[in-house]
Amino acid sequence: MKSFYTPPSFVKSLFKEYIWESKCKKVLLTFDDGPTIESTEKIILLLNDLNIKAVFFCIGNNISSNKELTELLIKSGHSVGNHTLTHKKLLWLNSVEIQKEISMTNKILNENHNYKVDYFRPPHGMPAFGLKRILQNFNLKNIMWSLLTMDYKGDISFVKFAVEKYLRNNSIVVLHDNKKSKDIILDSIKIVVDDASKKGFEIGVPAECLN
Repeated sequence: MKSFYTPPSFVKSLFKEYIWESKCKKVLLTFDDGPTIESTEKIILLLNDLNIKAVFFCIGNNISSNKELTELLIKSGHSVGNHTLTHKKLLWLNSVEIQKEISMTNKILNENHNYKVDYFRPPHGMPAFGLKRILQNFNLKNIMWSLLTMDYKGDISFVKFAVEKYLRNNSIVVLHDNKKSKDIILDSIKIVVDDASKKGFEIGVPAECLN
């Protein structure tokens, strides 16, 4: 059961060069798969109200389709990470294809938004052997996770269980900015923030948690 919500130790040991937990004793919120018309703007508004800065791991094609939302993310002070161009599992791709997925997304952000990307997260949270060297060439940090909220199931009870049971003071929390989680995403954020407060944990900003 625990492995559904937090990565097994043997997986982290296989990929020790990646960042699995916050570098300081603060919780970091991250959002995968956006930007989307369904969720991005309302997530930003809530985070602004809560004075929280997060990392949004965005899909290149979604960035191209939602330029105004991408610009809103950047202007709101959030970090935008590379989540590949098409969200394909890296295990299915060769090194040339992986490089293209990453480089095209970086290019979209750089040329359309004058934004330099610092962080990467593989689609579906699944790294691939050989990815380390590719990311070094792009000067990107691979940000994994230590708490998967399961919000993509669209059932708030999964989120509540995951957070209450497994949230730690150095958790990198994965939430989703997509159609699957759109109906519960605001409540999911509030559950994380409220539980962190009850446990005496602080919410950190990307730069201090990942550098």
